Amino acid sequence: MNNKLSCNQLTQPRATELRKSVTWLVLILAAFAIELPVTAGDVSAPGWLHALANVALPAHDEKTDAVQLFSEQIVTVQSADKVRTLVREAYKILRPGGREHGYIVVGIDLHTKVISMRGWCIPAQGKDYEVKDKEAMEFSLLHVEGSELISDVRDKVLQIPASDPGNLIGYEYEVEVQPYILQDFWHFQETAPAREARYTLQLPPGWEYKATWLNYPAGQPASSGNNQWQWVVSDVKGIRHEDHMPPWRGIAGQMIVSFFPPGGAAANKGFASWSEMGTWYSGLTAGRRDASPEIKQSVAALTASAPTTLDKMRAVARFVQQNIRYVAIELGIGGFQPHPAMDVFTHRYGDCKDKATLMSAMLHQFGVESYYVIINSRRGTVTGSTPAIANGFNHAILAIRLPDGLEDSSLTAVIKHPTLGRILFFDPTDELTPIGSLHGDLQSNFGLVVTPDGGSLVELPMLPPELNGIRRTGKMILEANGTLKGDIKEVRFGDRARAQRWELRAAAKDADRIKPIESILTGSFALFHITAASFANFDRTDLPFLYNYSLVAENYAKLAGNLLLVRPRIVGRKSSDLLETKEPRKYAVEFEGPSRDTDVFEIALPAGFELDDLPPPVSADYSFASYHSKTEADGRMLRYTRTFEVKELSVPLAKVEELKKLYRIIASDERNTAVLKPTSH
Repeated sequence: MNNKLSCNQLTQPRATELRKSVTWLVLILAAFAIELPVTAGDVSAPGWLHALANVALPAHDEKTDAVQLFSEQIVTVQSADKVRTLVREAYKILRPGGREHGYIVVGIDLHTKVISMRGWCIPAQGKDYEVKDKEAMEFSLLHVEGSELISDVRDKVLQIPASDPGNLIGYEYEVEVQPYILQDFWHFQETAPAREARYTLQLPPGWEYKATWLNYPAGQPASSGNNQWQWVVSDVKGIRHEDHMPPWRGIAGQMIVSFFPPGGAAANKGFASWSEMGTWYSGLTAGRRDASPEIKQSVAALTASAPTTLDKMRAVARFVQQNIRYVAIELGIGGFQPHPAMDVFTHRYGDCKDKATLMSAMLHQFGVESYYVIINSRRGTVTGSTPAIANGFNHAILAIRLPDGLEDSSLTAVIKHPTLGRILFFDPTDELTPIGSLHGDLQSNFGLVVTPDGGSLVELPMLPPELNGIRRTGKMILEANGTLKGDIKEVRFGDRARAQRWELRAAAKDADRIKPIESILTGSFALFHITAASFANFDRTDLPFLYNYSLVAENYAKLAGNLLLVRPRIVGRKSSDLLETKEPRKYAVEFEGPSRDTDVFEIALPAGFELDDLPPPVSADYSFASYHSKTEADGRMLRYTRTFEVKELSVPLAKVEELKKLYRIIASDERNTAVLKPTSH
């Protein structure tokens, strides 16, 4: 997500993950006519790469852009403060889209040093190509907006020449890291099918490790003695993108390795449980929430006219949401550690953990305690079975301990914690979701609640569907020539309101803020024009967002002989062609959040016509969603009502066919027409 609602990764991404941004790099190089140096001539690729020139390719189909023939990650732990990693990878390029593998991208910072970097191409015909680290170029972070202002953290990029279909490319690089955490991550499953992948771990004498596998059958290591271990996986399937699929790291095979020196984890550098990770993070944040005199004065001013504790909480939440700009400066340990609250307040900017820090400090001034919640902005990346890992999270919010007796219907994002009591989850970075509610991607998500006594992984609440949706009502008049005209009102609340406000955030004029209405109507009418439009509550996130508009749609009803065919469903589409694909679905379907949308449309019949036939009612109810519609005659009025409710957040693969059936039922209902005949005399 490229918006203020998610922080950048708390840890430096791996090179293979950074390569997902290579498309942007290619565009940059093309736009500015930058050509990275290329070396060719009397050079030869190393023996390990030549040995792969004629091996059998892993299983793949005709849409596969490249296959990975070999990957190797050799991790040498020299001490708690120094880890060296050698990476080797080789790909056979099959289609033009596979050229992205010809870019080696390695993140560097003050604590990460590139020791060596080389790449080769073995073309189908001709001599080998070679590039070395002296030919690499450094760029601002490809995956972070505004990173051109930062010089301490960069991406080092080496382009392998002739990364064309039919050619074999490979590279190796070695980095030396001063780790903040004694953990490593082997992400062996990527987009390309893999023939063989290896992970080798060399530990100092007396050290131990713990390996945990996710989304893949656990493999047993082979020991070569001297505290060295190696894991090997073969014929790993590639992951192909599907719309609304679970998050990448929630389905991709990976192994997490934690290192333990003799006597236990090194101070502040290792943990074997969520509780220990909470203790580690609590140590990083110690003293960061101390309030300056200026913060205390600001809280006093903000809450002076607030009669209740909840009113004070709302005042502080609005201040942090609206007055502290989101700016992520995450150098070194700053990827984990928030800036002091007094600095955030003085400079009026910070990232998610900074905003959480300031708000926590402000809440404390009137006796409300709160705790960091480290979470991922994509539900499903971390689950209840995930082991304690630092790189599973990319976001920070708050768990606010509700004072005894504080009850209010607006406080919906609440759970009862076993030791803290009733806690309210709130995201200070999300300026469009008021305190009390929670964005859909955070609902039913797992986060680490950090307390002075450690940490606990908890599941955040899922809010009721009726708190998120669109309620449309329309009162229309149909003329004998088929023209439809009238007024429609839309009430958007929850995430539906938030999404609309986000879309309109850059609109400079009110006229621009009603343009989305045109998009809404384009999907429902062939010909139409808007005669009036207005909106309300754009800045009042505690209230529903409103649209009111009037329209005229020519030729809406169709003549069929002396009959007039009219579609009762006027505006809005709930069906989807998501699953109408030739290839079978491979992954679950993820919804953004629970929701309930309702439509009530009334159409006054034209003079000279009466109802002859009505579409049948529709009732489809599944565990994950339901749809109900009904078309009725009420005197000279045609009334259409429907409700579409999403009850669960994920549709497992076993139920995908049911979801496809539901979407087809909805599509049929949305096309149905009522038949009008001339009035009999």
